[in-house]
Amino acid sequence: MTYRVGPFDRLTVTVYNEPALSFADIPVDAEGRFDYPLIGTVDAAGLTTEELTGEIKQRLDATYYRDARVTVFVTNSASRFVVVEGSVEEPGRYELTNGRASLVEVIALAKSPTRTANLDQVMVFRNEDGERYGAVFNLADIRNGKADDPILRGGDVVVVGFSSLKGAFRDFLTTAPFFNVFTRF
Repeated sequence: MTYRVGPFDRLTVTVYNEPALSFADIPVDAEGRFDYPLIGTVDAAGLTTEELTGEIKQRLDATYYRDARVTVFVTNSASRFVVVEGSVEEPGRYELTNGRASLVEVIALAKSPTRTANLDQVMVFRNEDGERYGAVFNLADIRNGKADDPILRGGDVVVVGFSSLKGAFRDFLTTAPFFNVFTRF
């Protein structure tokens, strides 16, 4: 899966032999844009680093350079996070330092389930190619080694327990045919 720049990411942009155009920390704003000397506002959201490199190079070459050598890196990705809600001690948004983590690791970030959590009803939702998927996991089975600990990715939503969930989550739980398998709905 190719990473695409998103809002609030932080970038490093280097132009070879041009220290005045090389920056170690460029913040991308909420609309996915940033300002860059000589070329103005750059729309970065949704672009790969290769596409963004090409965009900056093309705009620099159009007016100021013959063959600018541009390199772009994502130094901090704001879209590498998961949301944990439901019956956990500290629901919230948690950054994944490597862009991924296991379900047990993510639950631990949220300071573990509450005493009343339904450990056999942990749902994970994710978007892939514009489609929404969900899977039901049994945290007790994962902890006991009876089931694999799934790897979560940035953007996933984890919901522990179902007592206060809205109808869509309940509907999915009753129609999910299998545990531990992502299903489109």
